[in-house]
Amino acid sequence: MSEFSGPSLAGKTALITGAARRIGAAIARRLHIAGADVAIHYRGSAKEAEELADSFNQSRAASARVFQSDLLRHDAPSALVAAVVDWAGGLDVLVNNASSFYPTPVGDITEEQWNDLIGSNLKAPLFLSQAASPYLKKGLGCIVNIVDIHAQRPLRHHSVYGSAKAGLAMLTRSLAKDLAPEIRVNGVSPGAILWPEDGMSNETKQQIIRQIPLARPGNPDDIAAAVLYLVRDGQYVTGQIIAVDGGRSVGW
Repeated sequence: MSEFSGPSLAGKTALITGAARRIGAAIARRLHIAGADVAIHYRGSAKEAEELADSFNQSRAASARVFQSDLLRHDAPSALVAAVVDWAGGLDVLVNNASSFYPTPVGDITEEQWNDLIGSNLKAPLFLSQAASPYLKKGLGCIVNIVDIHAQRPLRHHSVYGSAKAGLAMLTRSLAKDLAPEIRVNGVSPGAILWPEDGMSNETKQQIIRQIPLARPGNPDDIAAAVLYLVRDGQYVTGQIIAVDGGRSVGW
């Protein structure tokens, strides 16, 4: 039996934000293989987004399209949802994956950093969900928010990012109540999945791995599999946040 076996998502349309690279691309790929048409949102990674869409369309014609948007701009979330619906005729799945992540040591935090981190990790998911909800209701669709295990336990020098993700966790549970029974809303909280692109010492990596009961980092497909479960298989699941962290949060 294939790892992607299960009810087909054929006829469904999924919008994944920040889908050109890394975890977002893995989620888009997993939902596409399961049968969904995918709207690949990106902000600056045009080349990667186009290449991903081309690969999807080669395997199933007209099944993917790219959408560029800076979600921090006024009315960008509603405009993005409208553009996707205009392309696909509807919307069944929203995955709020786009995120900014970087340290903000206390004493040096700027208002620009606050607006960026809160905007990408909390404000944009809220207004995307609000804009998408009329379409999701029609097809009894769902929202999946990519949270973070550090929404529960602070990460040193990341007070703004952690606060934003904690807010996203509460937003997930709040929307699950507010949008029920037509729309299910859940979250996935990654642990050590991909190391930061701006570099991390081997010592720090090994320190993190020692905190993980499974004794290894995960990979983007681990997150994508959890998203697929919540989208396709978890039809009686809402208001939940699944930690995909190798057990790291067990010891916290």
